[in-house]
Amino acid sequence: MHTIQSNLKIIQDRIQSACRRSGRSPEEVQLLLATKTVTAEQIRPLIDKGYTLLGENKIQEAVQKNKVLKDKNLQWHIIGHLQTNKVKFITPFVDVVQSIDRLRLAQKLQNRMEFDRRERIDVFIQVNTSYEKSKFGVAPEQALDLIKQVSELPRLHIKGLMTIGILSSKDDKVRDCFKLLKEVQYQARNLQLENASFDQLSMGMSNDLELAIEEGSTLIRVGTGIFGKRPYPDSYYWNED
Repeated sequence: MHTIQSNLKIIQDRIQSACRRSGRSPEEVQLLLATKTVTAEQIRPLIDKGYTLLGENKIQEAVQKNKVLKDKNLQWHIIGHLQTNKVKFITPFVDVVQSIDRLRLAQKLQNRMEFDRRERIDVFIQVNTSYEKSKFGVAPEQALDLIKQVSELPRLHIKGLMTIGILSSKDDKVRDCFKLLKEVQYQARNLQLENASFDQLSMGMSNDLELAIEEGSTLIRVGTGIFGKRPYPDSYYWNED
């Protein structure tokens, strides 16, 4: 736990430094704990310090941790690829789904919200700004069409956009991913849709959070940088299959 607390301090310092260099207030950037493979008891001390935004990739993990931590006032985000047959498990407690990348998934979520008599859930449209086949997300040139379709589902409110930057040692390639998401945000705002705000950009993780902040990120998803290396490659956690 001491290591986790030390790592958290390093991440917060990195966020604040990036904000200062970018002329932004640190209050503009929220930190979401990507808690895949991390136990509820490991998370609890951080929750007690005010870190209440939790992101899960695997639905089963999210359900189990929610049961253990139900006494806490948390905001649960689904940040991994979501299968339509798993939607029924998340609507009772998840606050935000960041990985809406196809209309069928959005429609399934809308239908389940109606079944559960839940009025609203916030969603992010996931955009594959790196064009990598290994990553999920709608293609940038198809994002506006999907956004228009999802905005017509009354129980889903589009809160923003999400992307995963390309894993590269070349900063310009990573930065281009974030710039592209910012461009999609600009185009989406111009649509002036009633059921969407686009005030959030979820981009930036342990390796590239500085670049993301410089390009306008409002929500940083950090797991490895705080909790340490996971036992499996990232591709395992980003796929719900």
